Amino acid sequence: MNRDDPRNNASAKVASPASPASRTNSANPANPEISAPAAPRRALSIAFGPLQWLAQDTQVTDIAVTCDGGVWADRGAGMLPCRIAVPFRSPQVVRDYAVRLCAQMGRRLDDACPIADASTADGIRVHAVIAPIVPQGASISIRLPGSLPPTLESLCASGMFPPAWLALLDGLVRGRATILITGGTGAGKTTLLKALLGRCEIGERIVSVEEVRELGELAAVSGGNHVSLVAREANVEGAGAVGLPELVKATLRMRPDRVVLGECRGEEIADLLRAFNSGHRGGATTLHADGVERVPARLISLGLLAGLDARALGMLAQDAFDAVIHVERTSVGRHIAQVGTLAVVHGALVGVPLLAWDGVGRPLAIEGWQDFAVRWLASAATSWQGHSLKVVEA
Repeated sequence: MNRDDPRNNASAKVASPASPASRTNSANPANPEISAPAAPRRALSIAFGPLQWLAQDTQVTDIAVTCDGGVWADRGAGMLPCRIAVPFRSPQVVRDYAVRLCAQMGRRLDDACPIADASTADGIRVHAVIAPIVPQGASISIRLPGSLPPTLESLCASGMFPPAWLALLDGLVRGRATILITGGTGAGKTTLLKALLGRCEIGERIVSVEEVRELGELAAVSGGNHVSLVAREANVEGAGAVGLPELVKATLRMRPDRVVLGECRGEEIADLLRAFNSGHRGGATTLHADGVERVPARLISLGLLAGLDARALGMLAQDAFDAVIHVERTSVGRHIAQVGTLAVVHGALVGVPLLAWDGVGRPLAIEGWQDFAVRWLASAATSWQGHSLKVVEA
């Protein structure tokens, strides 16, 4: 038996807490280490071998394996080092593990295709890169779904946004606002998007478009009336690719009530804006950006890829998006940091923050928020009453 092979370690046990590494980390709180699985356990649609206990831990959202075999995981406090009973002892073992993991998900990973994005219907995502794209072995990034579908109530209870904002978020969905969710990697964009979609009326036809499946099945939300479209890469002959722009165009011929693009990061922005501006309201997408104020620059850069100049992009974006929700991940956790809108001022697209929160204190309402709140609160099923905001000048 090859003890270096993770296939022989599917039932690996966690290293003893009394090990020297454990004692070292216990004495150094600045360098904590994940060393024991937490309950309850997550049901998995694929096997993770030596990482099985980590993948089953419902508190773990991300797992990373470095080229030299280091294992890291995020339980909500950032990426921390982990110990497994039989570690990845060489870069070749890491590479072999990455190839097998992707193969389970129907993706090829070899010298001809050294980068793979794979996903399952239940929301597990794997991104793997092998040498020579990385120095040696492979780099593996795993994103795990929550054990239960997120709801606005559960996110509020977890501290993602203050109770004062629940009615507004509810009103945005019920009032068919078109929403742009922004933030960095791992900030909670997709989680918030799922929770917002959970507010849709049963029976609404939701057509989602993704490069890699993240949203999972929305059948429970739509009463079974959900169509999930996923982009396809070209085959080894370079044929058969189906990109996001083509899929976004296809949604308009599928009689959607809501069009959802998992993440906007390329030329598909042009087709999405045209869809949102042609009567298909109530949709949503996510975007990597550092704040409401930085959204215009990101949109303009994507628009250039699609042949849209800044002025044309600005007019389309202002009319397309009713609300921008920015999420951040800080030392206090993931939370909505800003809610705002887009506007064209003197011919230029600008992001206008209207509500702000640092994740701890009292939420702030920036001057000019009243009209926005009144418009969307009229559609809310819950009440804004009983909550206070500190109003500050813009």
